[in-house]
Amino acid sequence: MSFSQKILKWYGEHKRELPWRATKDPYKIWLSEIMLQQTRVAQGTPYYHKFLEAFPTVQDLANAKEEKVLKLWQGLGYYSRARNLHATAKMVVDAYDGNFPDTYKELKNLKGVGDYTASAIASICFDLPEPVVDGNVYRVLSRYFGVDLPINSTEGIKYFKDLARKVMSSENIRDYNQGIMEFGAIQCAPKKPYCLLCPLNDSCVALQENKVSSLPVKLNKTKIKNRYFNYLVFLDNGKRTLIEQRKGKGIWQNLYQFPLLESEKSLDLENFQKELEEKNYYPASNSIVLYNKEPIVHKLSHQHLYTNFWILQSENKLEEGVSWEKIGSFPVPVLIAEFIETFKI
Repeated sequence: MSFSQKILKWYGEHKRELPWRATKDPYKIWLSEIMLQQTRVAQGTPYYHKFLEAFPTVQDLANAKEEKVLKLWQGLGYYSRARNLHATAKMVVDAYDGNFPDTYKELKNLKGVGDYTASAIASICFDLPEPVVDGNVYRVLSRYFGVDLPINSTEGIKYFKDLARKVMSSENIRDYNQGIMEFGAIQCAPKKPYCLLCPLNDSCVALQENKVSSLPVKLNKTKIKNRYFNYLVFLDNGKRTLIEQRKGKGIWQNLYQFPLLESEKSLDLENFQKELEEKNYYPASNSIVLYNKEPIVHKLSHQHLYTNFWILQSENKLEEGVSWEKIGSFPVPVLIAEFIETFKI
């Protein structure tokens, strides 16, 4: 039995019943694939249902306001995915009359759609013989064939794509692609893979050479930057507060936040007041209290945010303020959403 036949047999016996597996609708497959990038299935599934309920068709998503899309996405992280999702929906409606293109090349031209997603849609929806290579597939192939090329190197990316094409099942590409990804997620897991009961264990190079824990190889390119955020939670007697929309190309683009004062290090009350005095465009306040005793560390892929929430009681009415009861309707980073949930006026 060949490698691909063993994968297909395993998949037939062990596949999970997931909502997007019951359809070949490109809109639904695309939606699930974008959501599951860097997101666990258990976390992504409720969002998949929420989005389909709010936007049953690609036309509905294209016609939606960006704020509604971002609000529904809140908590999934990597918000550029949501903005790309919205942009692609508009592109499919405008350029393709609401029908997803049915070739790998055209799919790959859609915003936010790379090699993996284009291959997944092409194979699952249109039965095109395009191999998928995601983190799970890298792991399975590197271990089974004993390949120690870094999976995030130019050479490694090309090698694994070629290898994936060589061993795939063209006749049943839809199930094979889903099968090898499922196999990597469940059987050949990152930690504590089930090697003893694995249908590939008799010919797995990594198992034979005791290299399971060291494969796949990945170059460490990520440099973590520490940043220090001070959110200014202004409150007046009418229970109004100030919020602003993040602009620019940085993290959380177009999401809302409390006014932000970024510093070079974590601040105590005295130094915070000094920094605040230098920014004389903020409203006057008659009391300042630090909400959290220790900075809240919010970890992103390339940066760690050491965050303090400062409660500033305003002396005057906040003319441009928003009622505290309404701020929950704005799309905000999960860091702020969690603060809003716990803070009681």
